[in-house]
Order: sequence, then C-alpha cells, then structure tokens
Amino acid sequence: MGSDEAGHGRRSGRGLFRLLWAGVVAAAVVQELRTPPEERTWHGVVAGVVPYDFRPPTIARVRERMWAPDSPRLINPHPFGVGWTLNVGRVVALARQRLADRG
Repeated sequence: MGSDEAGHGRRSGRGLFRLLWAGVVAAAVVQELRTPPEERTWHGVVAGVVPYDFRPPTIARVRERMWAPDSPRLINPHPFGVGWTLNVGRVVALARQRLADRG
C-alpha cells in the first residue's frame, strides 16, 4: 500500500469517526427535545453508553471530571459535550504513587 493509499484510509477513518460523533450529538439533542421541557436536564447518556452534558460548564464540574486525584476512575464524562475525558488528576496521583513506591 502506497503512502497515498494509507493517507486516504486515515482520512476516511476520521470522516467516519466525525460522522458517528455528529450522530451521537444529534441523538443526544433529540433525546432532550423529546423530553417535556420541565423535565429536560441536558445531561445523560445516549444508547445507554455514551455520556453527554450540554449544561454550561462550571469550574467544579471540570475539576470533578478532569482533576480528581482521589477518584478511582481514569476516564470520566466530558464536563461539556459528548464522550469521555481523561482524569488527569488521577493519572498524576498514580504516577506519583508509583515513583514513591520505587524510591
């Protein structure tokens, strides 16, 4: 396979990923709009798997999901949007613990 063919494969893979992501975003919005207005929360899961949160982000939610060193979770829902994010605080805590155990 030549470099042009490999590059085309990556581009089409990214295009498929973007299409799937757009579909999940659309499904989340439709899910909320089908809910009576007084019951809409603008956060939840699509297809029982993919988390979404369209509420305005807060510092507390960003910290809870992206910098929570005491949490057992490495992956959390995005503080805003669709999908998951890395709990960097937990990664740092685990790295520090590993270094301490070695030293």
